Amino acid sequence: MESALPLLLVVLLSAQLAFCGQLVEYLPGYPGKLPFKLETGYIQVGASEMFYYFIESQGDPRTDPLFLWLTGGPGCSSLSGILYEIGPIEFDIDSYLGGIPPLKYYPYAWTKTASIVFLDSPVGTGFSYSVTQEGWVSSDTKAAKEAYEFFLKWLDENRQYLGLQIFVGGDSYSGIIVPLVTKHIVEGNEAGVIPFVNLKGYLLGSPRTDSVLDENSKIKFAHRMALISDEIYDAAKTSCNENYVDVDPTNTACMLALQQYQKCVKDVWTNDILEPNCVFASTRPHETWRSTRSLEEDGNFILSPPKIPSLWCRAFNYALADVWANDGTVRDALHIRKGTIEPWKRCNLTISYTKDQLSVVYAHRFLSNKSLLVLVESGDRDMVVPFVGTVEWIKSLNLTIDIDWHPWFVDGQVAGYTRKYKYSDDTYRLVYATVKGGGHTAPEYYRKRCYFMFDRWVHWYPL
Repeated sequence: MESALPLLLVVLLSAQLAFCGQLVEYLPGYPGKLPFKLETGYIQVGASEMFYYFIESQGDPRTDPLFLWLTGGPGCSSLSGILYEIGPIEFDIDSYLGGIPPLKYYPYAWTKTASIVFLDSPVGTGFSYSVTQEGWVSSDTKAAKEAYEFFLKWLDENRQYLGLQIFVGGDSYSGIIVPLVTKHIVEGNEAGVIPFVNLKGYLLGSPRTDSVLDENSKIKFAHRMALISDEIYDAAKTSCNENYVDVDPTNTACMLALQQYQKCVKDVWTNDILEPNCVFASTRPHETWRSTRSLEEDGNFILSPPKIPSLWCRAFNYALADVWANDGTVRDALHIRKGTIEPWKRCNLTISYTKDQLSVVYAHRFLSNKSLLVLVESGDRDMVVPFVGTVEWIKSLNLTIDIDWHPWFVDGQVAGYTRKYKYSDDTYRLVYATVKGGGHTAPEYYRKRCYFMFDRWVHWYPL
């Protein structure tokens, strides 16, 4: 857990708290002026100083929707979402020769058609910090409440966006937080909280939703993907009674079946079962290990060896974010308060965090009669949060199938498959979509496909 700030620093920072966002026109590593509007800043929520990046729509910001975006973890910075998933810039990895990693423009960004507030949440994530020792402690419940209060304050300070259609979005572990924040907004609107949020819906990518469903689905997914044999799957299914969480250690048959399963999948890259598993070098000397870490885990490693095409692993790319965000000139450009976060980590596992919401299916049920537009998408090769469990909790909402399973296309090719659900009175519309070949999370693997999926959905067009 991060240490409490020195009292003098807290006093000095307190004088700045009333100041919200600052424009960023140039970023180290990017050639020239940024071709989009970027603002960064802090908003105080209790003892927390919540850091955000705001990218205004490159389309028509007067009419395009507004999103609050939360990256997974818990503890992964929203900068990861900007650079690797849905933002208008990315690292020019092929040109990196050392020093500040070069950046380049990415054309198929979700900010082409929406304004997005990327929030570093919970406290301790990215550049968000606390001014008290107690403030560093967080949980699912606290993180959702803080994100909601942050958004209300941001909207109050940026009232020109209040009339837009507003959505909440996130991926990976934020599948727990997004529906809770959305529920807070609905309840706040119904209670007359000011400002009123013109909420239209929410979006979830590869979403952690129910700890039992998500974990149980991994064995079914492994069977469907031919990672385990029929015999191993049948033995596990029968002996474990289809429950692979908190198994009774005296159930010998179940334990043996699960051991066979683990033997088959332990060397598979769970973010995308089609890609190579990676060996990282620790930031601590003389220590190496094999890892399958994702947005739900720590990505704070340096790559080893340097990128060689025949040895490349996708996770090598993450090292550049740590190099870039910890550079002093980058921090100055982003208007980071000195002495608050050292070092920056793409995913911070040192946060003091309690996972106190093991399932948020109840929140989806609550929201299912609130006239909302919902998109849930999954990479169909993601074994971190397999589509199998996602489909199961969606079915548990007992929605009516409006348009049944069918392919959707980008550039004349099948990009995935989709199904549209509705509530009985047709006021709630949930679109579920897979991204063919996509991993965890899908936009990192197929940014263009996912942009078109997002663009069609958010503007109320069918996939």
